[in-house]
Order: sequence, then structure tokens, then C-alpha cells
Amino acid sequence: TLTENFAMLPAASVSGYYFAHPEAHYFGVGKINRDQLMDYARRKGMEISVMERWLSPVLGYE
Repeated sequence: TLTENFAMLPAASVSGYYFAHPEAHYFGVGKINRDQLMDYARRKGMEISVMERWLSPVLGYE
């Protein structure tokens, strides 16, 4: 439900708009390689080891 200020109750509620098209399809983004991680770490100003820890589920290398 929505409150008078348009907040959702309960607070853990989730909502969204769903758009459909007959030619639409889902696709996976896939894993990222080390060069992509290094570029992202540089742009975020973070250490590579920290980024590897946070992004370990999507890394395409060991």
C-alpha cells in the first residue's frame, strides 16, 4: 500500500514497471576481465585488490 506521502508499506516492499514487446529478449552481461576491472578501479580511484574482493562473483579470471 501507499501512504499519503506515497511511501510504500511495508518498507521492504518492491515495485516496478514492466514493459513488454514481442521482439524483446533477455540477455546476460557475463563476466569481466582483468583489464575491465583495472579500468573501473582507476576511474573509481580504488585499489585493485579491493575491487577484486567486491566484484569477485563477476570476475572472469582467478
